[in-house]
Amino acid sequence: MADQATGLAAPETAAQGPAAASHRPGIAGTMVRLWPYLWPHDRADLRLRIYIAFALLLAAKIVTVLMPYSFKWATDALTGELGGAGAQTTAPLWAGAVTLTVLYGLTRMLMAALTQLRDGVFASVAMNAVRRLALKTFEHMHQLSLRFHLERKTGGLTRVLERGRTGIEELVRLAVLQLVPTIIEFLLVMAVLWLQFDWRYAAVVFVMVVVYLAFTYQATEWRIGIRRRMNESDTDANTKAVDSLLNYETVKYFGAEEREIRRYDRSVERYERASIETYTSLAVLNAGQAVIFTLGLTAAMVMAVFDVRAGRTTVGGFVMVNAMLIQLYIPLNFMGMLYREIKQALIDIDDMFSILARHPEVSDRPGAKPLAVGEGTVRFEDVRFSYVPEREILKGISFEVPAGRTVAIVGPSGAGKSTISRLLFRFYEPSGGRILIDGQDIAAVQQASLREKIGMVPQDTVLFNDTIGYNIRYGRWEADEEEVAEAARLAQIDTFIRSLPEGYDTPVGERGLKLSGGEKQRVAIARTILKGPPILVLDEATSALDSFTEKEIQDALDRVSRGRTTLVIAHRLSTVVGADEIIVLDKGVIAERGTHDGLLAAGGLYAAMWNRQREADEAREKLKRAAEEEGESLRLSLTAG
Repeated sequence: MADQATGLAAPETAAQGPAAASHRPGIAGTMVRLWPYLWPHDRADLRLRIYIAFALLLAAKIVTVLMPYSFKWATDALTGELGGAGAQTTAPLWAGAVTLTVLYGLTRMLMAALTQLRDGVFASVAMNAVRRLALKTFEHMHQLSLRFHLERKTGGLTRVLERGRTGIEELVRLAVLQLVPTIIEFLLVMAVLWLQFDWRYAAVVFVMVVVYLAFTYQATEWRIGIRRRMNESDTDANTKAVDSLLNYETVKYFGAEEREIRRYDRSVERYERASIETYTSLAVLNAGQAVIFTLGLTAAMVMAVFDVRAGRTTVGGFVMVNAMLIQLYIPLNFMGMLYREIKQALIDIDDMFSILARHPEVSDRPGAKPLAVGEGTVRFEDVRFSYVPEREILKGISFEVPAGRTVAIVGPSGAGKSTISRLLFRFYEPSGGRILIDGQDIAAVQQASLREKIGMVPQDTVLFNDTIGYNIRYGRWEADEEEVAEAARLAQIDTFIRSLPEGYDTPVGERGLKLSGGEKQRVAIARTILKGPPILVLDEATSALDSFTEKEIQDALDRVSRGRTTLVIAHRLSTVVGADEIIVLDKGVIAERGTHDGLLAAGGLYAAMWNRQREADEAREKLKRAAEEEGESLRLSLTAG
């Protein structure tokens, strides 16, 4: 069948949609881009395999074209025409026919063996190209900015990587192992028909193949549109499934299982409709191909009949024409699939190359040096930043976190608190001003060295779907087991871990869902302790925890931050009471700054926020006590009854 069921000056943008598809490179352009991976200059063994595979390809096709000759000779031996047209003998040459028939079988086996050997020899070359390009793309994805990843769905991004990897494998397999051999076989068949018979046979086969390929091209172009819709529906269904399953708990909270099922079903329904169209169009393609080939085959064989009658060829020649064209039909029959799969592979590979073509929004400057941290003083000087030009988030922020001191950033939601930590990590570049660490502009140092010197305990700790030990050791991979355990003890989680049946080898589940919020935060703290950075950022590290757990985690954080330059991004003001300085952000500017007592005495924004949070905490405490008292009364009444 024909198918099977540097800086902001380099923004990370690329053309999308149909317009972009029309500008995709063809097979020649894509092969040029793939060539460095297919022809590895640093691997002489793989280059040798390419030479051997090409030699086997030629040998297999020569044997394929010669195979019908043995069929012809066996037929002529049976009809007594082995000497050629008009050279009949008195009786069939039975012994010769048997020998030639065995020769026919041997050539078929040799052809199959050479073809499979060629594929086996070339497999290392193809899979090495797949691995190298996939690895380069995966590495580049990690180099792209936070903005790139926030604007894309992770499920869709991993599908690009998966399809690109598969596309390279398909393109190499189809183009190198099927398309090129088919072209060589076609040329050899044309040459044999011309030399063995005459130019008319070659002309008929040439016209048949041209019409066959033209029809296949038009039908496949029509089918590719259907296939693209099917792929888009498949991607949409996959991203919805991933999104829904990653938010399993949220779905349960709101009893939205039926909504999620209907949402997923709409995507799968679109995929179903496109799949039905795909199979229907496949039937049209196969039928048209069969008709065109059969007309060409019939015309060539009718010509052979007349040549047998005129004595210009033998019955074996008639059989040879049939055998050679039927043999050619096998690769021709896959041309629709070949064209569609190659084109789809080109689209998938181009999607991967389009990611590789994106320049990181934040990149190291030429000649950037590693960050050298002595005291660890952090300074923001007139820093401005906006995610979009129309809305400035930070409007000239200036402050300093002295070495070994703690400075807290507080303020209403949307004031720009978390943006400060992202700028410090160089996830984004400021649009104005600069950030200094020990007098060094972080825009002029290597990003890896900057992030090596800063530890982060975020509000939402997302763990790898591995063991507790793996997640703690992520802070410093070369740490030994004793260092991991010591970090856990300092984070007050070692006792809990050792109480588990599998200890440090206990799996934490997807995104750490098998652990409580407090346990995840302790793992994050242990990970940061193990890293041992001179500068620490606590980004609302306790805002999602209950009061009791918050107190325990805050005690652990106080121990971690002791002696370190610490920047605290806080929502709950009770966690920053002991900070050396508190900076109050409001609408992108510093509204107030000072100590906790000084800000309360000033009676400004901080004092208002403190009073609101205290009133809210008192209200929650009253509700909790009321619930406890009601529960106790109910218990006593049931006991009395």
